Amino acid sequence: MAALLEVSGLEAWYGESQALYGVDLHVNEGEMITILGRNGVGKTTTLRTIMGIIRKRKGTIKLGGKDLMSVPLHRTARYGMGFVPEERGIFATLTVEENLKLPPVVASGGMSLDEIYELFPNLLERRNSPGTKLSGGEQQMLAMARILRTGVKVLLLDEPTEGLAPVIVQRIGEVLLKLKERGMTVVLVEQNFRFARKIADRFYLMDHGQMVSDFPVHELSDRMDELNKVLGV
Repeated sequence: MAALLEVSGLEAWYGESQALYGVDLHVNEGEMITILGRNGVGKTTTLRTIMGIIRKRKGTIKLGGKDLMSVPLHRTARYGMGFVPEERGIFATLTVEENLKLPPVVASGGMSLDEIYELFPNLLERRNSPGTKLSGGEQQMLAMARILRTGVKVLLLDEPTEGLAPVIVQRIGEVLLKLKERGMTVVLVEQNFRFARKIADRFYLMDHGQMVSDFPVHELSDRMDELNKVLGV
């Protein structure tokens, strides 16, 4: 059976500088994968290129068998894929609830406000607070929740635990596991290896703009030498 998201031979450039060199990955429906690697090896670039934010690219990107390479950025979400950037991108002057109501529903299955507040109780408590008053963890939850309102089936998450307190990191992990139970497909870029190993089904190891290996979570103990070499964990 074909994967839900298939990427092959993906190359990308920032101006004249090449950043990706033939990235291959596949993600099955309902699977959660984590891309591991040191800073600067191309993890965020991979997500941005898959989403279509980086347009100077070549290779193949298919979602549900549909070719996304020629799809403009503003149409990508309508094919069922959403991106939560590391900088979160919430509207600071709008309240939590206004942020949640802003994105259009692009597919059936988007979460209602009640479902969002059940998943993120912190946002219910802060629903009338402007973005400027939210903590980093609350901003991250809002950024994720806003995408879930749209009805996308594949979620690209860039460093969701960066700089957050351990209790918030734990909460985000719980949310991701609940999304997996709902059938959400997740591609996660994450520096926090201890966090990632608790939630991921499979890992991709990235170095110098390429995927150097991929393996399921049950092989972690056998891969520690390789991880130490590439990540320094």
